[in-house]
Amino acid sequence: MATETTKVVPLTCHGHSRPVPHIHFSAITSEDQYYIISACKDGNPMLRDGITGDWIGTFLGHKGAVWQARLSADATLAATGSADFSAKVWDTNTGEALHTLQHNHIVRAIALPNQPRPQILATGGMEKKLRIFDLSHTSSSADGSSGATPPSYEIGAGVHTGTIKSIVWGADPNILITAAEDKKIRWWDLRTQTTIGEYAVEGPVGTCELDNTSADGTLSVAAGKSVYFFNSASPGALLKSIKTSYEIGSVALHSGDRKFVTGGSTQNDTWVRVWDFDSEKELETNKGHHGPIWSVSYSPDGKLYATGSEDGTIKLWKHTAGPYGLWR
Repeated sequence: MATETTKVVPLTCHGHSRPVPHIHFSAITSEDQYYIISACKDGNPMLRDGITGDWIGTFLGHKGAVWQARLSADATLAATGSADFSAKVWDTNTGEALHTLQHNHIVRAIALPNQPRPQILATGGMEKKLRIFDLSHTSSSADGSSGATPPSYEIGAGVHTGTIKSIVWGADPNILITAAEDKKIRWWDLRTQTTIGEYAVEGPVGTCELDNTSADGTLSVAAGKSVYFFNSASPGALLKSIKTSYEIGSVALHSGDRKFVTGGSTQNDTWVRVWDFDSEKELETNKGHHGPIWSVSYSPDGKLYATGSEDGTIKLWKHTAGPYGLWR
């Protein structure tokens, strides 16, 4: 019997009608379950079973493209940032919008602390402002709809000189990390509301995300033809950067397996590549998407990874030997 490889046909999740700029997994919830949310330029973010890709529900209410979407650790809340100049917080059980947070420009980035049902939210985007919202201070209006906008404050006014493309909450709930079009990765301390670290990357920023598969949460950044890996707990501390011969749109790290995955960012490069972190060699090249790959993420158990593409699909790729999920 031939030795099994991890290179198997991916599961394709249909349903979106426009490009998928961002996907995000929850942590593992009860009974070894986890979930995935997808942002989409069709304005209709979707919640799915993270293991099978089965559709659970669509959050209806945005009037523009949704650029980024995230789940709370326990998957009870979802947060979305949109081109309709708003961010929304949703109840994932009912699909109800709990909060609508108005902005003065497109919201490109959104983040929740890595904890169950968080009461704080960070947003950023084309306003070039990092804003923190307190979700615990709101009241419902008489008709049951969301009441007054939660109070918010801006951190680091004037520091970002380009659109904020991604916000990541560190393992320490007092630390936020931003990636902006000014090619800077910045670490922020919420207690002092100031930057405590900064790193300039060489190319346009693609993704900026924490490793889902470990508690320390190494930060992975795609920028131009390079990928960067940072110690997220040590502001500005670069662990390694790797230059490739490809334009990289997205990257995700599996620190336990010492592997990372990249997605191409051009119409001529729609490949998903798996790399060895230590040797920096390409291990697998997987074809399946028909457009640039704007987001890639490992599942919290590390047994699969997901990709979101310009082609409007999400694909789940097996990353473990033996049967898993629908790969039986």
